Amino acid sequence: MEHRRLGTSGLMVPVLSFGAGTFGGRGPLFSGWGNTDAREARRLVDICIEAGVTMFDTADVYSQGASEEVLGEAIRGRRDRVIVSTKAGLPMGDGPGDAGTSRARLITAVDDALRRLGTDHIDLFQLHAFDAGTPVEEVLAALDDLVRAGKVRYLGISNFSGWQAMKSLALAERHGRTRYVAHQVYYSLIGRDYEWELMPLGLDQGLGALVWSPLGWGRLTGAVRRGRPLPEGSRLHSTAGFGPPVEDEYLYDVVDALHEVALETGKAIPQVAIAWLLQRPTVSSVIIGARTEEQLRQNLGSVGWSLTPDQVARLDAASHRTAPYPYFPYQRQEGFARLSPPAVAPPALPREA
Repeated sequence: MEHRRLGTSGLMVPVLSFGAGTFGGRGPLFSGWGNTDAREARRLVDICIEAGVTMFDTADVYSQGASEEVLGEAIRGRRDRVIVSTKAGLPMGDGPGDAGTSRARLITAVDDALRRLGTDHIDLFQLHAFDAGTPVEEVLAALDDLVRAGKVRYLGISNFSGWQAMKSLALAERHGRTRYVAHQVYYSLIGRDYEWELMPLGLDQGLGALVWSPLGWGRLTGAVRRGRPLPEGSRLHSTAGFGPPVEDEYLYDVVDALHEVALETGKAIPQVAIAWLLQRPTVSSVIIGARTEEQLRQNLGSVGWSLTPDQVARLDAASHRTAPYPYFPYQRQEGFARLSPPAVAPPALPREA
């Protein structure tokens, strides 16, 4: 298993990590994802560790804490062999202190996560969302205290906009606070918005991307195809409305391109989709999920090989979308395009008249 630095930190993480959102199975969203219990989870963790996937990602909001509890049971007795990543900030209840990232909420959230996980420290603690109601200085001070107390070792964010991330990083530098090193983001062949602002920010500021939903909310498994009904067992029947939207024809075009490359490489469609992500700038680790051993082993087959430049170019072309303002001039006009970092530049379009 290849390992990469998480951003510009010293933490080395495997290029594939395991998302424990399927553990626990409580509530309308997470029960649709899966309901893996501790015994089943331990088997999946066994397979992961054997393959070199030693980083496990969860969150307090996943099944109202049950995911952390199940993961804690699954890693019991081998805590020193794994990297534990969790998140907090989304609502855990209806009370005024049950959401956000205030000092009080963060201290309580970390203590609760440590208890549920059965550990004395969290390797990577991430803010699940930006809290516009709490001063950034308060958030950074609380997180810095948690790091200094030894409860948290590295810090990250998730689903922040560019200005939210940059303001936080700038204030951390100004006040000498512990800096974020990771940004957990949605990124897939049918969801490439990350490239327009957050990827250049990651390159400039040393934020490593941890990619969630690399298969586009389950749409890039190969089961969703043009001219076919949605399979009966697909989680999309119950969870599609919770995830990132995608137009059907666009999805089908991307899946057609994936199918073509899959035939050439002898790999499965999900393996090709994940391999494409692993060849993108800033990506430190792709978070894979699985409800079954079969799904997990298939996803593990995404590493150990590479797509050719021609295959990458065809997948890029099939998944290309015109960027929103103010980014589309950099994509479409020659003068602006010369100012764009070549590492993240999308496929070129004809120059506007």
